[in-house]
Amino acid sequence: MDFGNMLGDSFAYAKEAVMEKWIKWILLAIPFMTMGYSLQVYKGTKPAPEVNDWVANFIDGIKLFIVGLIYAIPLIILAVIFFVGAIAAVIGASASPEAASGVVMGALGAAFAGAILFIIFLIIIILLLPIAYVRFARTDSFGEAFNIGAILAQIGKIGWVSYIIALIVGFIALVVIEIIAMIPYVILAMIPFLGGLLAFLWSLIIAVPIGIFAARYITQVYDSA
Repeated sequence: MDFGNMLGDSFAYAKEAVMEKWIKWILLAIPFMTMGYSLQVYKGTKPAPEVNDWVANFIDGIKLFIVGLIYAIPLIILAVIFFVGAIAAVIGASASPEAASGVVMGALGAAFAGAILFIIFLIIIILLLPIAYVRFARTDSFGEAFNIGAILAQIGKIGWVSYIIALIVGFIALVVIEIIAMIPYVILAMIPFLGGLLAFLWSLIIAVPIGIFAARYITQVYDSA
């Protein structure tokens, strides 16, 4: 994979999508709108598509959100069972000082085990979800978004090592972009009275090209197979 070319293409794609298209940019800042637009990006549409049906785009965003939410269910369950359970045990121990030591140790053990399982499932989801998004976009089928066999087969075609490196490179690029985007955020937040609101609006606006950048990059990774 030519990561430099892929990152450059993704940046140019995001720029083309919103630059000097202010109404489109503002509308995509509405919750779920960028996710809906990403669905078109995942289909491999080039150049960056326009949005002809904003209602459909909003609904597509909700669909993509649901896919991600379903993948996150194991993480949510683990958090509830282990972390909330451990906190409850500690609180219960405070009411019974004589048993506090054993209860606290048990709670810490449960929390540690939960953290390990949480990390394992998180890594699995990070590996599967990008391909699941693209499959969902291209098949318009919730079932295909959870077709683990097909997802693993696609990753195999890309090459596991290449795929993991691509995700790491993309993550680093997003971190750098986020750090740069934080500079105006901090400056705006320092403005008296309206600073918090302006910083919040900036975060919504800048999230649009960042989301499009990420979607285009993942699309190229998928198509590299």
